[in-house]
Amino acid sequence: MSARTVDQPAATPAAPAPGSGGGGAWSPLASRPFLWLWLATVASNMGTWMHDVGAGWLMTTLSPSPVMVALVQAATTLPVFLLALPAGAIADLTDRRRLLIAASAAMAVVAAGAMTAPLLLAGTFLLGAGAAFVAPAWQAIVPALVPRGDLPAAVALNGLGVNVSRAIGPALAGVLIVALGLWAPFLANTVSFLGILAVLALWQGEARPETRLPAEGVAVALVGGVRYARHSADLKRTIARAVAFFVFASAYGAMLPLVARTVLGGGSTLYGLLMGCVGAGAVAGALGMPWLRRRHGPDALVFGGTLATAAAMAAFGLAAAIAAVAAGAGWITVFASLQVSAQAALPHWIRARGLSLYLMGFFGAMAGGATLWGFVAQAAGVAAALLIAAAGLVVAAGLTRRIALVSGDGSEHVSSQHWPAPPVLPPEEGERGPVMIAVAYRVPAANRAAFLAAAGRLGEARRRDGAYEWHLFEDAHSPGLIEERILVARWVDHLRQHDRVREADRALQAELAALCDPAAGPPAVRHLVAAAG
Repeated sequence: MSARTVDQPAATPAAPAPGSGGGGAWSPLASRPFLWLWLATVASNMGTWMHDVGAGWLMTTLSPSPVMVALVQAATTLPVFLLALPAGAIADLTDRRRLLIAASAAMAVVAAGAMTAPLLLAGTFLLGAGAAFVAPAWQAIVPALVPRGDLPAAVALNGLGVNVSRAIGPALAGVLIVALGLWAPFLANTVSFLGILAVLALWQGEARPETRLPAEGVAVALVGGVRYARHSADLKRTIARAVAFFVFASAYGAMLPLVARTVLGGGSTLYGLLMGCVGAGAVAGALGMPWLRRRHGPDALVFGGTLATAAAMAAFGLAAAIAAVAAGAGWITVFASLQVSAQAALPHWIRARGLSLYLMGFFGAMAGGATLWGFVAQAAGVAAALLIAAAGLVVAAGLTRRIALVSGDGSEHVSSQHWPAPPVLPPEEGERGPVMIAVAYRVPAANRAAFLAAAGRLGEARRRDGAYEWHLFEDAHSPGLIEERILVARWVDHLRQHDRVREADRALQAELAALCDPAAGPPAVRHLVAAAG
């Protein structure tokens, strides 16, 4: 399991029913499914961090060029950028337990490969590819494991688990390298997958919502995921904040092996110590997250964490251990806040695909940033690269501070099932299309502007849930008679819209109804299916 890719636990048998939660930093551990997978991921992530230390240090031995060292991080993150969306579609459509077992077993095999500089990059890339399939599935499961109000604490605990591993794994890797040789961390990573595989083997499977409808195909699911993200302002804002942070913050992770070797003149033990300091800072940050989130909100946390990370990068080489602790605390503060925002922006049916798009932004920024800072360090030196990245991070923090993150618990995405039942067509007619749903409203002139504004927000929801076109028309012969026209590809896609309509949509439709003429009665709905040729 990749510690940087998977900061979410999976599920073991029964998950707790959603509730208010919010009991504190440790409350998610009251859920046994969450607890067992959290422990398993801590053990597995220790192996991953040992592998990362071994890979980064091995590259400084095989090819100490800053570009080659930075490419180790790029090779980890680029596959997630390339494969996350199809992986998310598969995770939404298939048995996630089987997907996780297959991907984890494959990663265990790859982790044991032999190493030269090209093979190191190739093996790291393949591990990243496996992580691309693991990450959306793990992350999509988490909200089913804990009460809704505990989701922020669960995300912070996942980060805490990763960084407990980060605090222990690198130091242990340094000891293993000195005692046994550079091969030892890679073997340890292979063995660490056994715990995850054992827990998955005992897991009975995730409870998924029942549906009477056939599963979407992968191609249709991919289009649906992109369409949802295109029309989800919450998700787009979260991705924008993630890219702005990680493209600059990637510099310290990419440059840390060179800080230890060339700037500080140390060896693998010092590198492991610095990685451990980063992990210790992240542990402290994760423990303080629930209190800080309640007091300041996610936007202030991301802004403050960004500035802390920038200050830490500027200080590397002057007070490296202290800077590493600050960098870890800043990183986990930003990472966990963005992760909660992404989770809260997505309903169940699209969660893995939406999270995969978030991961694409995250890891695309990490891969591109790591490569960029490698070339900058090649030309100007490691210290200069870190200072430039720190300055860029401060500028990015200022420019994106007003892009608001999602601060709710995702309850507005609960399926409301409030639409009246659609007309009944024979099952074989499900593929007929295109389909147009026409909804007619009688709007008084005084309410027209407010109605159009509210209807525009509803139109975004219609598109998110499956419409490929949405328009408002006004009758030229009867001013105030406004008709909403929703186009979907097939009748079965309209049936899926009935399953996907949310509590937030119910509230928006009530707002529209309040703006209509009460004497005209409820809006008239028509369903039109393309006539057979």
